[in-house]
Amino acid sequence: MAPPTRRGRPAVHPGAWWLWSLGLAVAATRTTNPLVLALLVAVSSYVVAARRTQDPWSRSYAAFARLALAVLAIRLVFAVVLGSPVPGTHTVLTLPEVPLPHWAQGIRIGGRVTAEGLVFALYDGLKLATLLICVGAANALANPARLLKALPGALYETGVAVVVALTFAPHLVADVRRLRAARRLRGRPDRGLHGLLQVGLPVLEGALERSVALAAAMDARGFGRTADVPPAVRRTTAALTLGGLLGVCAGTYGLLTAEGGVYGLPVLLVGLAAALVGLRLGGRRSPRTRYRPDVWGARAWLVAGSGIVAAAVLAVAAALDPAALHPGVVPLAAPALPLLPAAAVLVGLLPAFVTPAPEESA
Repeated sequence: MAPPTRRGRPAVHPGAWWLWSLGLAVAATRTTNPLVLALLVAVSSYVVAARRTQDPWSRSYAAFARLALAVLAIRLVFAVVLGSPVPGTHTVLTLPEVPLPHWAQGIRIGGRVTAEGLVFALYDGLKLATLLICVGAANALANPARLLKALPGALYETGVAVVVALTFAPHLVADVRRLRAARRLRGRPDRGLHGLLQVGLPVLEGALERSVALAAAMDARGFGRTADVPPAVRRTTAALTLGGLLGVCAGTYGLLTAEGGVYGLPVLLVGLAAALVGLRLGGRRSPRTRYRPDVWGARAWLVAGSGIVAAAVLAVAAALDPAALHPGVVPLAAPALPLLPAAAVLVGLLPAFVTPAPEESA
């Protein structure tokens, strides 16, 4: 039974939001065209604005946006101070150059700053900034508690540890504020190393007491129990899971690099299949039930599929017409918006129309 909403419409599975977001992020890695990247940012921002709830974890999108702007600014500063590998003829300004020894050839500090180098740095920084914003969209839309509840049985202990950590974090912040306020009322310092020690020790003591009490309560309720699994199954599970995760990492690296585009997708699919089988086998040692689990319904397929379509179309377009998705900067020219990749990115707007509005969600 899916989590109900105020009008009876089922909520979207949190994993669908992550697949949608990762699809847009993969699409961002396949291009440096600023128009396509700006379209990806606009699509993710619109969906977040339309479907974000008022929960505290939904406010993380602004933090990711600020981080993206900081990354873009740092990339431009590096291009100005340390130079750019792109040759250029349009000089913007000339900084005083710091002389370096001969063994530091190829590195410079200061010197001539060209428009071509700045544009190249802007394209490169915008790519990483878009990637961060797409990941931030998943953090703002996917309920972390529901996502942890949907973890497979093999990751049960990890999910419980993360839930406990997320639960205790607000208590730690509240304890720090309460102790600092109490020290200020008594005229004692609450800053500096001495104040930190005087505040940190009581906070640590309270956290340990809550941890011991929670551990006793969880043990009394049967948390942590495991089933008897044959040694051969345990070894097979470990081999499949570790091998599959290594395959996923190698395949992802191949997809993100131009040289590994041929082997990236097959290795990723094989690794993903092996990891899923390993997690399925590993779930046998943690027998448990889920209260009102999230159901992967039609809306989840539409949300996840819209992101996957954007990633697939941009990957194919980058291989067939790399000049459109990777505009050159020498000579300087205004980038053009390729129609097919732009249409694929606009498919990412589908979640804003097929998912329940925030006021309808529970």
